Amino acid sequence: MADAILTEKLTKRYGRARGISEVSLQVQQGDVFGFIGPNGAGKSTLIRTLLGLIRASAGSASVLGMSIRTRRRDLLKRVGYMPSEAAYYPRMRVKDVFRMSARLRRKDCERESWVLCDRFELDPNRQVSDLSFGNKKKVAIINALQHRPELLILDEPTSGLDPLIQRVFWDVMRERNREGATIFLSSHVLSEVQHHCRHAAIIREGRLLVSDTVENLGRNAARRVTLRGLSQLPEAARRLPGVIEVHEHDNEVTLLYNGDMHPLVDQLNSLQYSDLLIAEPELEEIFMHFYEKGAKA
Repeated sequence: MADAILTEKLTKRYGRARGISEVSLQVQQGDVFGFIGPNGAGKSTLIRTLLGLIRASAGSASVLGMSIRTRRRDLLKRVGYMPSEAAYYPRMRVKDVFRMSARLRRKDCERESWVLCDRFELDPNRQVSDLSFGNKKKVAIINALQHRPELLILDEPTSGLDPLIQRVFWDVMRERNREGATIFLSSHVLSEVQHHCRHAAIIREGRLLVSDTVENLGRNAARRVTLRGLSQLPEAARRLPGVIEVHEHDNEVTLLYNGDMHPLVDQLNSLQYSDLLIAEPELEEIFMHFYEKGAKA
């Protein structure tokens, strides 16, 4: 399958300030890909570099098989981009924003914009200056969707949306993906990436820590082991090579364990506890594990 996004050691420096450093990333066409990291990790810098909005300092990138250096105009025709914070002329009405964007693309998007306004419960006759933050977010989403692009690049798309509209957003994403669109979105909400994306990458301080399927990231050969009725894990069990981290709170011990379960079970058999639960960890735990490992590296 062809690549929708491919970068090789893509780097953006802002003098001494951190941007992104040697990011090598592959997103296949037809994927739903989550790009995870807290604010300031480099998510928006990577997205703006991919779109040619800022020039890379080093490395290379292609989007839909086209170089961002030489064919930026061609690729932007086929991409729907939503910035994390969009700014509009305040006296424009919502429908005028959509019309202006459609004219720039030389496409008739009026019918599609009205359908999307109805689904996202947005009044197209309102002035942009009268909109709440959440409604301005809806304008940005519809603006990215109305020309039905084959690649959607969305920067923190659900931030500021109420839960019902978030559900509508993900319904629309699933529909567009079934129609063949590739979706690449940044987020710091791990649960939505875990529930809605097939692949994900984690970025820390401008460097890519890991990129894999969400299933593999969540599995990662690790297990969350919870012991109820136990206040403290003995030192012998704590020193086992597979123990990644230990949390002790309110007569309960939780550890993240990666490795052969037999040595751990041998240690646990000698303990007095009321209940034992072994489960796959949440993506948030894996995220924190990679972040802590990246910090030590």
